[in-house]
Amino acid sequence: MAERGGRPALAAVDWGTSSFRLWLVDEAGTVLAARRSDEGLARGAAEGFATILERHLGALAAPAGLPALVCGMAGSRQGWREAPYVDTPARLADLAAFAVAAPDALRPVWLMPGIAQRDPARPDVMRGEETQLLGAFGARANGVACLPGTHAKWARMAAGRVVAFATHMTGELYGAIGRSTILSHALEAGTGEPGPAFEAAVGDALADPGGLTAALFGIRAGQLLGQAARTDGAARLSGLLIGTEIAHARAGLAPGETVTLIAAGALGALYRRALAVAGLAVRPVDAETAVRDGLLRAWTAHGRTAEDTRP
Repeated sequence: MAERGGRPALAAVDWGTSSFRLWLVDEAGTVLAARRSDEGLARGAAEGFATILERHLGALAAPAGLPALVCGMAGSRQGWREAPYVDTPARLADLAAFAVAAPDALRPVWLMPGIAQRDPARPDVMRGEETQLLGAFGARANGVACLPGTHAKWARMAAGRVVAFATHMTGELYGAIGRSTILSHALEAGTGEPGPAFEAAVGDALADPGGLTAALFGIRAGQLLGQAARTDGAARLSGLLIGTEIAHARAGLAPGETVTLIAAGALGALYRRALAVAGLAVRPVDAETAVRDGLLRAWTAHGRTAEDTRP
């Protein structure tokens, strides 16, 4: 993105397992310039997080001393420095108060914490999604959100706090099943389209989520018996996995409750269609906009500026 006029107030950074995204924003939240790359967690650990960050900021001619607020896996135990989890119920507007300073940084750099659910019956963690929730809902968050991904999250919020959430390994299972099981012979490239085969699979999973493992083998068996096309294999696998995830999450929704879907691209389209098959109302929010807005809201909630960067 080409730089616009204006004075940067913050470098907002989303640093994930496999990706790096940076935005220069002014006090009003206007994006002045942006950079992105595939320099995720492993590259940061190998090359140096400060080195990568400064290279991107230098390419944007960011002023010396411009503070940066970073969310995502850079604040994990394997990242730049661990930003300890905040326990549920976690107030979204207060998360930046628990950010930690990055070591060896050449400017003020703060790493956002994640959120932990320490219920022994439902232990769970998130890191990065909390910032998207803040961006999508603001400080007065209420309702439920779905955040698709390799590890999809469903989060319940009340009075501005994340009170409960669940992680589904839907995306990771799709990849593992497609690579390492008998279904590797039943799939063509891609994750499938939200067409009839996908919708039928979502419906099957919603009707019988406990039958997932049998339905998965049915993808291969149907092709061997000439009852299904290999071109539909990926769509059916995707539909069964996403449908099973939604079946679990739907049990915790109030009648008529709207799901805020924080997503983008092809994966967002799949989830939007699957939620429609499930009869759920959806409020779509672009995932990139949500994380960027969340970083800015976290920063301004605690009054940090380029002149005052104390925690």
